[in-house]
Amino acid sequence: MAPRKKTPKATTARIQPVRHKRVVCLVSDEENRIIDEYLKKHKIGNKSNWMRETLLAFIYKNIDEDYPTLFNEHEMRR
Repeated sequence: MAPRKKTPKATTARIQPVRHKRVVCLVSDEENRIIDEYLKKHKIGNKSNWMRETLLAFIYKNIDEDYPTLFNEHEMRR
């Protein structure tokens, strides 16, 4: 009997996007303390990933409501 050929296994690893752009945000000592306490309370170890996901989730959630219009709201209600 001939030996079975090995078939390549499908990989299930997620392909992470390569990030080359840096975004810098300055916060006060009080704001930094609040963020650090929140991360500690919720056992979040990766602050950068949490901030990126939180910011993008907010943007994606509100993107449909924040579309450009030809007229402002006051002009449209007249």
